[in-house]
Amino acid sequence: MIRRIIDFYREGFANMRLGKTLWLVVLVKLAVIFLVIRLLLMPDIISERAGDGGEADYVSSQITDRADI
Repeated sequence: MIRRIIDFYREGFANMRLGKTLWLVVLVKLAVIFLVIRLLLMPDIISERAGDGGEADYVSSQITDRADI
């Protein structure tokens, strides 16, 4: 049964003409959206505040400081 389902989708994607282009457009749009969200909404705060090589110390201090509260 699983083999028949896989064959069904494989044949469907192999015979597509316009669908391949549409899937490519969808994938490119998703990549752009995630890249923009990553750059604009998720800055690298840890490396900015910790400095070079101090990321682990910064994170552990933040965790332990919050645990003391």
